[in-house]
Amino acid sequence: MGEPKATNITWHKGDVTREERQNATNQHGLTVWFTGLSASGKSTIASALEQHLLTSSHIAYRLDGDNIRFGLNKNLGFSQQDREENIRRISEVAKLFADSTVIALTSFISPYKADRDIARKLHEDSGLPFVEVFVDVPIEVAEKRDPKGLYKKARAGEIKHFTGIDAPYEAPESPEIHIHGDKTSVDEA
Repeated sequence: MGEPKATNITWHKGDVTREERQNATNQHGLTVWFTGLSASGKSTIASALEQHLLTSSHIAYRLDGDNIRFGLNKNLGFSQQDREENIRRISEVAKLFADSTVIALTSFISPYKADRDIARKLHEDSGLPFVEVFVDVPIEVAEKRDPKGLYKKARAGEIKHFTGIDAPYEAPESPEIHIHGDKTSVDEA
């Protein structure tokens, strides 16, 4: 991730501790990191979990890959460098949410193992839980689902650097949770 470019900055520690926030909200924050191919069901499962948590009186917020690219990451494309920066930024945002006692639910393809490892380390170094959820579907199933028509466009050469077609997806080796999205319903997940 590197050092900040700015040299005239100083970390300003606030007066409110994490423990005080936890006591005020009666909740500990964490990040649940959903990863998998496009159309694997990451966002669908994350949305259902967010709804379940909120109806169970837990504070949760879903950070979705497409939605983030309309704002915070709208200046990023899909090259390897831009994907890495996309995940670096959302890792920092998720960490801030978790530190504030929110359950951050991130739904990002996040195709590179090294980037997910950086996200995990960022949380661990801050004493925050990080749960990696691999929503695993065969590429054939993802292409058949294709709700946005992206696989079809990628196969036609209209989209370059599309994960699973002409850009790699490095599956997690030991995620905390492994969901077989082609064999598991949203409610079961």
